[in-house]
Amino acid sequence: MADKKENQLNIELTEDVAEGTYSNLAIITHSNTEFVLDFIRVMPGIPKAKVKSRIILTPEHAKRLLHALDDNVAKYEAANGQIDTRDEPPFPMNFGGPTAQA
Repeated sequence: MADKKENQLNIELTEDVAEGTYSNLAIITHSNTEFVLDFIRVMPGIPKAKVKSRIILTPEHAKRLLHALDDNVAKYEAANGQIDTRDEPPFPMNFGGPTAQA
């Protein structure tokens, strides 16, 4: 029992982090030592988007994340049905806002 208590990790979640950051685009790059995940919020009609969050992982942690996401998506789909993914992006990539009409 004492060993189990020693191996526990106390994780703190502050209010501002608990709110989360919405992202509808992720860009993943890598080198031989790290994976970089940039999370971006793209808004319709706005041709510029900022990276809202960047996560840097070791290759080993990136692979663990891949497996954890795969497991969670499988559990989600088992409970809620297949997630519909499209071949095209979920938003237009031309970003030009509405064209003016006279």
